Amino acid sequence: MDKSLAVAIAIAVGAIGPAIAIGLIAGHAMDAIGRNPEATSKVQTAMILGMAFAEAIAIYSLVVALIIKFV
Repeated sequence: MDKSLAVAIAIAVGAIGPAIAIGLIAGHAMDAIGRNPEATSKVQTAMILGMAFAEAIAIYSLVVALIIKFV
């Protein structure tokens, strides 16, 4: 029972931060594109890179949760 709760907490806490970050990144990118449509390609590239880094943190928390579960 203790391991199951630890796994749930690890993945929940590890997913909340990246979810908020991805939402903020997308929102600010859309705001930037709305203000300067000519810079769409540069903003979109930076947005996708930022989202990938944020998603990597969620993947790390998944790995930690799996380690807790199976070790």
